[in-house]
Amino acid sequence: MTHEPVELVIFDCDGVLVDSERIYCRVDREVFATLGAEFTEAEMVEHFVGSSHELLTSILEERIGRPLEPGWGAPFRQRYEDALDAELTAVEGVTDVLDALPLPYCLASNGSHASIRKNLTRTGLLDRFEGRMFSARDVSRGKPAPDLFLHAAATMGVPPKRCAVVEDSPYGIQAARAAGMRAFGYCGGLSLAERLAGPRTVVFEHMRELPGLLGTGL
Repeated sequence: MTHEPVELVIFDCDGVLVDSERIYCRVDREVFATLGAEFTEAEMVEHFVGSSHELLTSILEERIGRPLEPGWGAPFRQRYEDALDAELTAVEGVTDVLDALPLPYCLASNGSHASIRKNLTRTGLLDRFEGRMFSARDVSRGKPAPDLFLHAAATMGVPPKRCAVVEDSPYGIQAARAAGMRAFGYCGGLSLAERLAGPRTVVFEHMRELPGLLGTGL
């Protein structure tokens, strides 16, 4: 089967460019327990890796059995900032990948623009994505809806069928497929390979594999 050539690579941020998901999951679990919701480590990965804030809130409200006030997370924000300041690094090999990539690329994340900029700044990656960062706040629906990826592709002037998405969560892979884009599922973080596998998707474990995979297509 032949494929359209890839003309744009769209990277997720958390867990793909920056190794933040382990930090978020640990602090999330502490915060959720404070609110009266207990989750196992496996549940944290299944429900929250790659989720939008809206989806996270709805799952949390269901577990605790009551609605949360708007802005409920504000009192806990400094916990996340302190942990990220102390621990956040770029995903192993991703800087080499960006250097080697002979294709235009951008970023599309369910995170806010503020959190994207902070995490890229912490890891020295901000300059590489300046002017090419897209947030779920830019569209009506975040991942797993396709809106964010379609918005990124339209802004970058590339048809969806010529875009490749690099994701580490089932929500992101689902969004890529719904957008009609090829998906590359990175399983070197928290998500298991089998949760990323499926149609029009290549699953890989080491970020340095990516340029070769993109060059050979699917």
